[in-house]
Amino acid sequence: MRITTKGRYALRASLALASLGKDGGPVSINSLAERENISSEFLEQIFYRLRKAGIVESVRGPGGGFCFARPLDELTIREILEASGEELDLSFCDRHTPDCERLGKCKVHDIWTGFTRVVNDFLRSMTLASIIEGPAAMGIIHESAS
Repeated sequence: MRITTKGRYALRASLALASLGKDGGPVSINSLAERENISSEFLEQIFYRLRKAGIVESVRGPGGGFCFARPLDELTIREILEASGEELDLSFCDRHTPDCERLGKCKVHDIWTGFTRVVNDFLRSMTLASIIEGPAAMGIIHESAS
């Protein structure tokens, strides 16, 4: 599993939208692009995908832009990454390809599918709201240096 620039930018821009649009009002692509130092053209492509997936809504006209279609505590990181076009499987073999001659007898397959499940469950458990609240809300505990 490798998260591409598109996926990383989708997550960064979503967090910026959550921060800049705290009142629920629309935020322009240019404001998001400037804040995150991302090309506005690239963000338009990303937000087109997010809108198509029902994550954001667009508001036209003066003062328009994008806002979230649902509450932040319902929008998962996995959903944002998936909507941006990320393939969230660890390896080719965990896609159950029918032409794999080792399918059904490969013990390593179970490792990849289990690992993919753990990563995706983790990404499903994190919402935009939990990221904004911080590591404790995400269930992440930082160990202190000894």
